[in-house]
Parts: sequence; structure tokens; C-alpha cells
Amino acid sequence: MCETDIVFALTGDVRRNSRAIRQLRALVAMGVTVDVLTLSESGGDGVPDVEIHELPRPAGRGPQFFLRVHRLFADAVKKLHARVYHASDLYTLPAMRAAARRYSARMTFDARELYTRVASTASRPWSRAVWRLVEGRHIGHADAVFTVSESIARHLEKMYGIPTPVVVHNVPEMQHVEASPLLRGDLDSETTLLLHQGQIQKHRGCFPLVRAMREVEGAALVFLGGGPLKKALEEYVINNRLEARVRFKEPVAPDHLLPLTAGADVGITLLEDTCLNHRFALPNKLFEYLMAGLPVVASNLPEIRSVVESFDVGCIVDPEDHSQLVHTLQHVTRDREARKKWAANTVSVFETFSWEKASHHFTDVYYRLLSS
Repeated sequence: MCETDIVFALTGDVRRNSRAIRQLRALVAMGVTVDVLTLSESGGDGVPDVEIHELPRPAGRGPQFFLRVHRLFADAVKKLHARVYHASDLYTLPAMRAAARRYSARMTFDARELYTRVASTASRPWSRAVWRLVEGRHIGHADAVFTVSESIARHLEKMYGIPTPVVVHNVPEMQHVEASPLLRGDLDSETTLLLHQGQIQKHRGCFPLVRAMREVEGAALVFLGGGPLKKALEEYVINNRLEARVRFKEPVAPDHLLPLTAGADVGITLLEDTCLNHRFALPNKLFEYLMAGLPVVASNLPEIRSVVESFDVGCIVDPEDHSQLVHTLQHVTRDREARKKWAANTVSVFETFSWEKASHHFTDVYYRLLSS
């Protein structure tokens, strides 16, 4: 049986998950040993100095998918004896709790989403009840809970009567980013390049954004990423003859992302207000845009709005208000001076939101758990 300090379990491919990669690097820097259980999806480079155990991705979705994932991780973790078991999402939480009980170890949980209130369950109360049951049964047994925003932390504390979760913001490591020309391609320098990076899926404002581009002059929109809506969105673009205004690029590994990001003029994140998880979100892409020096057009949601308005780094918009979205996109396209001002302000964001601070919040928990 393998013995290690920490078993880190994630549904999805850890090599494509920027939050997990940062956390793993922070743990390695502590000098501890880490084994990762992850679903095999994309292949690619591993994370240095951690042992990655690839598991086959099961079929299905929703609760059926959860049951298959649970069995998969529960069987795999039996071979890994650790001092701390870390569930990096809700799907792996029951298996990690069972392992911690089996070996009298500690257990931690990263509530990277407000799982009981995600968009996919907004009209499916029975599914929401299942996730509430799963999370409620196990979260109180965690020695520490992490999450991504203060709003989610307060909500979890109130809902489950647990100590306030430790907030670890989705912030990239501080770095100087040299812009790559690859994203712009054959677009001339006078065309304002708007960027939507990340998953192309429901409730992220993808279709409203493309529909708005029919009326925005002097700009081109690039989607950098994949996802379940990509094919339908590509067909919409072709059917509406928008190929000159809307383009698609394949996703890249997290370590190669920011130079491409910096090649754009404006970053766009348009989570729709369809669920509490979105309302309380502070997404990776917001801070990735800002680290790359891009002003943003972002959804009018409380946590996101607070960052954008407090630091004056772009515009807030309701993605479901078509005329407002068109007006905002046209404004950021034409007003170069405003974009220059917003871009200059992005530096100040990271005086408050920094990975150095966030990583200390994360590793301090493990110093405490591993030394007790």
C-alpha cells in the first residue's frame, strides 16, 4: 500500500485545472508528498513532483455520474494510505471521507462551487436535494473547508453550521505577461479584439454575446476554449454569416494561457444570474484577464461587480439585456482611452487579491493538520 502525506482527489483532469495546479504547487513547496487521483481526459503534461493516478472517466451525468465516480474513487483510494485526504470537489467528498475514517486520517474539502445551487439544477429540485443531502452528510466532518469567495463561505457556514470556510481566491501567480500575437492572427491592429476564454456552455452568456456581435462594429470576438455548446455556437456563426466577427480557438494548458490572453484588448465573462452559484462566483477568468492587463466586460453579479467597480477595471453589464450588451461592447470597442485607463488600473487589483496571500491561507491549514 502506498503511503503519502496528502491524497488530492479531483473529478476532471487536474492538468487542465488551474486552481488545482496552483494548490498542488503550493503543497509541493511545503515539502510534503502528494498523490493525485484524477479522471483521465486530455493527457498532456503532469504536475512536477506529484504522483498522478489516472482513472477512466465514467459515462453518464448527474446523480448516476456521481455514483460511478464515487465507486471509482472509493476503490482507487483504498490503495493510498495518507495523513490527509483532500476532496477537490463534491463528487469526491464521500470517498475521501470514507478513506479518512478508514485510516484515522484528516480530511479537507474544496467547495469550489456552491454545488447545491448550480445552474444545471435550477429547474431540477430533486437533483438539488440529492446534492444537498450528499454535501450535508459529509461537509461537517471535514477538518477544513475551502471555497472561492466570501459570499459562498458565509452561505456554507449558515447552511451547515460549520466554521467559516477558508477563502482561497482563484488568482493566478503574480507574473509579467508578454502578449502573444497568435490570438489576433490576421486581424488588423485597428480591430478591437474581444476575448471569451474558458468553457463554452449554458448560462455563460455565449449566445447573447454572439448575437450582440451582429451589431458591434470595429470588433472581433474570439472564443478560446471548448465545451458542450461549441458546435452549436459555431453553426450559429456560420448560419448568420458572422465568421469575420466571431472566431474559435482550441483551449490551451493553463501554463500557456496568459500570453494568449494578453494578445486581446478586452476580456469578457458573462455568467448569467440563473443560480446562487453564479451570483456568488469569482471566476478564474476574471483574474486571468486582469493579470494579463486586460480591461473586462463582466456580469452584474455582486462579487464580480465589487472587483470591477472597486478597482475601475472595466464595465458591468446584464448579459440578458441585449441592447445594453450591444451598447457596452460598442463602447469598449470605440473608447481606446477608457480601455487604456482600465488596463492601467488592473495592477492595483493584485495588491488585494494575490496568490501569495491565497496560497498562505491554503497551506497554513496543512501545516496545522500535518503537525498535529
